[in-house]
Amino acid sequence: MTGLPRLLAHSSVAIAALLVTQPSQAQTDPAAGFPNKPIRMIVPFAAGGGNDIFARLVGNKAAEFLGQQFVIENRPAAGGRVAAEFVAAQPGDGYTVFIGASGVMSISAAVYPQLHYHPTKSFVPLSMIANFPLIMVGQTTIAAKTVPELVAYAKANPNKSNYGTTSPAFTISSELFKLKTGAPGVAIPLKSSAEMILCVIQEQCLFSISDGPPAIPQIKDGKVRAIAVTGSERSPELPDVPSMAEAGFPEVNTKLWSGMFAPASTPPAIVNKLQAAFSRAIRDPEVSGKLRGMAVNPGGGTSDEFRKMIDADIESYVAVVKAANLKFEQ
Repeated sequence: MTGLPRLLAHSSVAIAALLVTQPSQAQTDPAAGFPNKPIRMIVPFAAGGGNDIFARLVGNKAAEFLGQQFVIENRPAAGGRVAAEFVAAQPGDGYTVFIGASGVMSISAAVYPQLHYHPTKSFVPLSMIANFPLIMVGQTTIAAKTVPELVAYAKANPNKSNYGTTSPAFTISSELFKLKTGAPGVAIPLKSSAEMILCVIQEQCLFSISDGPPAIPQIKDGKVRAIAVTGSERSPELPDVPSMAEAGFPEVNTKLWSGMFAPASTPPAIVNKLQAAFSRAIRDPEVSGKLRGMAVNPGGGTSDEFRKMIDADIESYVAVVKAANLKFEQ
């Protein structure tokens, strides 16, 4: 009988050791069991805009891979900067992610010296969703069908030459257009790029330089006229619409992007898990096909690639702001 207590003693030690090591292993692997509840996806613009559409499309697919749904929260204010500050201050537990557009991130970092966050210091860039040229749309009720005709109309009717904008991204694009063409134009601040298109439809804006997702359906329905796409190449979704370079204004070449971010304090193991899910979702044939249908180029690269692109982006926009002597109120 003397062997039995000894066996029980050894068993108790083994069980105690197992109980001690289990929490330790959990602490060293923060991604173990992640996610075990829904994840908030913060969109810094109103529902219906391009970034909101991206969030729902990519979020629904990534949810299949992670086994938890993404809950979309639209927080439009101050061109998206309020939402960015909110996410940057959230716990780095992986349960709050951010749809960061280039206007909120790299462009804001270039134009606001007192910005309360930094796109690659306050956040971990996870994966780029898409990059895309912008589309200049105009009213269908006036005769201006080309860029030179729109410029001529704006100069002849300066009191009607308004444009919609939701953030510095669209403001810089429109002001760059004005600088290079001599066209007048007064900015009308709006909450989403869908509202920018509606502003043109309702004839309150002469033009808007918008992202593709909210613009393409209205163009195809004949509610607005596509006048040009920024950059040097035509959009595959709008093969009959000339580029700004073809229209004679190659300097109007703004391209934007949207991507996924997490707070900077998020552990690398969770970052890797989120990045893998988002990248896989963006590369999914169904998702990438829908993205191309909105006149955007699907992303899906690595976190490090995305970070390097953003840092280079900031440098280039700083140069544009200085050259154009643009000033923005924060």
